[in-house]
Amino acid sequence: MSAQIKVLLAEDQSMVREALAALLGLEPDIEVVAQVARGDEVLEAARAHGPDVALLDIEMPGMTGIEAAAQLSDHLPALKVVVLTTFGRPGYLRTAMESGAHAFLVKDAPAAQLAEAVRKVLAGERVIDPTLAAAALAEGANPLTDREREILRAAADGSTNAELAAALHLSQGTVRNYLSTAIQKLAVRNRAEAVRIAREKGWL
Repeated sequence: MSAQIKVLLAEDQSMVREALAALLGLEPDIEVVAQVARGDEVLEAARAHGPDVALLDIEMPGMTGIEAAAQLSDHLPALKVVVLTTFGRPGYLRTAMESGAHAFLVKDAPAAQLAEAVRKVLAGERVIDPTLAAAALAEGANPLTDREREILRAAADGSTNAELAAALHLSQGTVRNYLSTAIQKLAVRNRAEAVRIAREKGWL
């Protein structure tokens, strides 16, 4: 019998995490060696358990799955990363791949497809949900700069320009300029619409 593929599972919803672990556990060549519920616990768990593949949900407390993927890519480059998402947002796909992910799948994919993705990334292949891949190509690149994204994320809670400037150590004029540029790029009327559109496209 060939060696077991050791998998780390990171998912904040316990029922989903346990279901994924149970489904993967039915595969004769896959073993879930660690489970975490927070993105900022991924690297420590990976170091402790030595998985071959990490399955990361995007939306997690502490750190997103995409941020955790980037961290794993920096510290454990041999570890293969599969990003799972509930949201089929094309911008997420591009960002995930830029962060070092080897596969990108939606959570409602069949269990057999997920297990096959684990095997394929370990063999050096990339696995991308075909519908998302087509949408990402049609959508094009994220037009927002890192700073514009940072300011839009910070503005999502309704903070004033003065509050944003204080939090980000920028002048109010600089904050206003970045927000204005982002609003123009996204062809919307205000910052609330800019945040909504950028989130829907997976650009934040």
